Amino acid sequence: MENLLGVLGIGFLLGLKHALEPDHIIAVSTIAGKQKSLIHSSFLGVFWGIGHSLTLLGVFLILALTKGSIPQKWGMAFEMGVGVMLIYLGILSFLTLKKKNRRKESKENKQLFLKSMFIGQIHGLAGSAAMTLLVVSAVDSIKSAILYIGIFGAGTILGMLVFTCVVSLPFVFSGKMQRMDRILTGTASVISICYGIYYIYLMGYQEGLFI
Repeated sequence: MENLLGVLGIGFLLGLKHALEPDHIIAVSTIAGKQKSLIHSSFLGVFWGIGHSLTLLGVFLILALTKGSIPQKWGMAFEMGVGVMLIYLGILSFLTLKKKNRRKESKENKQLFLKSMFIGQIHGLAGSAAMTLLVVSAVDSIKSAILYIGIFGAGTILGMLVFTCVVSLPFVFSGKMQRMDRILTGTASVISICYGIYYIYLMGYQEGLFI
């Protein structure tokens, strides 16, 4: 029992750390600036974490029930999907720089929450192969594995909640300074596009997906 509690504690800490990986931070940054409320921005992180955790759990259960595994090439392809998504998010954020009006704000908020969850699902799919190996090596039963993924997910949700709150502070305070708001949004867009290109190169050539 003590060993299991220790493993779960490590899982929670790993979840916190996992939430702050560069590709996660960059992806959420592209939409965090669209919220002018710290509460709403924090919920973007929560929805990202929910989407991420549900995908990890779903993939693990499928693999556990079928006794299958994710082929290495598939895993790299999922990772490359993150790069494509980062480029898309960067371009989309850049194109919406001129559309900063707040009409239909409640509808926009709902769309952003769902978008954040979808981003989390993409990241969850990309990390599912590594998570499956980690869980199998850490615990010895499906019940414990589900509990581990749940605790890991709680860590990622908390980590992303805190991060989105922090990263949104500049956007919130620049809300009445349109020029600064545009600079911050544009910077986040460029970083997302550049990192997405780098990520595709990393998976395609350094990791060998295209070779």
